[in-house]
Amino acid sequence: MPETESGKKTFHITSNREEICRTDDSILINLPPGRAVLSTSWINGGYQEGLSGVFNHQPPHHATCSHSLEGGSVEAYMAIVAERLGLDPEKSAGLLTAAKMKHAAVVTRSFRGVEVTAVITGGIEVNGGRAGDPASYFQENGKIEMISGTINTLLLIGAHLPAYAMTKVIMTATEAKAAALQELMAQSRYSSGIATGSGTDGIAVITDTTHEKYLTDAGKHSKLGELIGIVVKEATTTTLRRQSELSAESQADIMVRLNRFGVKEDDLWVFATGLDGENRKPAFFRSLQKTARDPAILAAVTAIIHIMDEISWGLLPETAGRNAVRIYLKGMSEICGLIPDEDLNSILQNEDPVKELLQKTLAWIVKKRIPL
Repeated sequence: MPETESGKKTFHITSNREEICRTDDSILINLPPGRAVLSTSWINGGYQEGLSGVFNHQPPHHATCSHSLEGGSVEAYMAIVAERLGLDPEKSAGLLTAAKMKHAAVVTRSFRGVEVTAVITGGIEVNGGRAGDPASYFQENGKIEMISGTINTLLLIGAHLPAYAMTKVIMTATEAKAAALQELMAQSRYSSGIATGSGTDGIAVITDTTHEKYLTDAGKHSKLGELIGIVVKEATTTTLRRQSELSAESQADIMVRLNRFGVKEDDLWVFATGLDGENRKPAFFRSLQKTARDPAILAAVTAIIHIMDEISWGLLPETAGRNAVRIYLKGMSEICGLIPDEDLNSILQNEDPVKELLQKTLAWIVKKRIPL
């Protein structure tokens, strides 16, 4: 990775001659003439032509709101950052994030001379949210809260797109990001739902007005839309694994899956002590740790979680969902080679909400699996 001026290192060069550089706290894309940019940037945002650079920047962690940033506002701070990166603030756009630049992911795909590159940083362990979740604050007077956790997408397309098609790019890229989070079952931190992004995500789409390829459709039916979906999904998944340790492996745990419903290890212990009152807490938690990673039980629990989701979405009647869950719960005990006793039969026969039925049954299974 060759080093350039001001501590910048060349990170990637596209086939369309856009140079992507990285510093400890920023990723910078130097733009050749003729580029069009559509972005959510606080400076020179929206649709712009004639910009010379786009950046993604991690501000100091001590900045808790926009007024605590150097310069006293987001706009002033971003102008300062642009100058430090060697850019003209009037000809640059930028995004802010708490994610580390070293965890950025770059993914490229091409088809018939059109190259699409996604450069994404992302963290979702603090700020993950689902569209429509309760808000954190009401913004007024230009003041915003600096909330950690952001998925920022820099998307370079080696083709000429009109402005309206670039807005379609944002739609497709946003859907791809949400799809990546859905496939990871990333949790919202503000509800029991699956996250669709973070509350502070940003995007910048860069196209080439001088390119011989002129494309007007970036939707999912078009090849361009397919390329956008592929690179954004892959880069989002990769950066979340690096930054947030969110992956298929980290999600293969019952307690991780149940965390979005507010279920904790101590909650299961409370149910377990209600069964026999024995003071075997350390042994219970050792058994829980093993049970939580059991693939067969995980499969049953995820099926029950999906039923819980469908009930909350209004797709399943609660009574029908509860009856189906009872079948799964009984099967879970059989998977473990456990014969239902009076405690489990009593749990399965009552009319508790699905979440409580699941917790009580898991507590029973974990307790029964404690070595004698």
